[in-house]
Amino acid sequence: HVLALGCSPAYLAENADGIRQDWPRIPLPETKEVLSASAALGRRVAALLDPLTPFIGVTTGKIEEGFKMIASLQRLDGGAANPESGDLDLTVGWGHAGKEGVTMPGKGRLVERADGAYDVYLNEVACWRNVPKAVWEYVIGGYQVIKKWLSYRERGLLGRGLTPDEARYVQEMTRRIAALISIQTLLDENFHRVTADVWPWPAQVS
Repeated sequence: HVLALGCSPAYLAENADGIRQDWPRIPLPETKEVLSASAALGRRVAALLDPLTPFIGVTTGKIEEGFKMIASLQRLDGGAANPESGDLDLTVGWGHAGKEGVTMPGKGRLVERADGAYDVYLNEVACWRNVPKAVWEYVIGGYQVIKKWLSYRERGLLGRGLTPDEARYVQEMTRRIAALISIQTLLDENFHRVTADVWPWPAQVS
């Protein structure tokens, strides 16, 4: 229930000051039915946020049409990426070493497509195509999720290129975020349903 509300854009906007300054307050619905429905939605969010939990239709099984073409890894010439040739090396400046070994994010290389999505480059020969703008800009804990992940894996910092599994993980991560964004309306509706009838906490006795 807490996770379902905490990922609702409406909740985050309405409680922005409290979230920045204090522990966020989570309303408790009065009825068990509303709480159970909210918790079920929260379990869905939890599964999407957990990279170790397969999610049917998004990361495993028959992938839903809306997610199939998201973040497909391709060479610019249309050929198959070859890790041994350096095709999976991140070399376009996604991250660099700062003071005292702190990794600092870099600009990298991002090319906007005609449809408003982005092609996210690994290097001069390969990219992840069709990363939706909202997915690229998605923030958790104050950081852009995908950009933060890439910043730690620049070849100069990591000492090697990405493995095929790591390159595929970027597509999976992108699909998970896209799925989270796709249920934001449900999360907002859940938040408004919860706050329409909250548990009446008894008054404190002095």
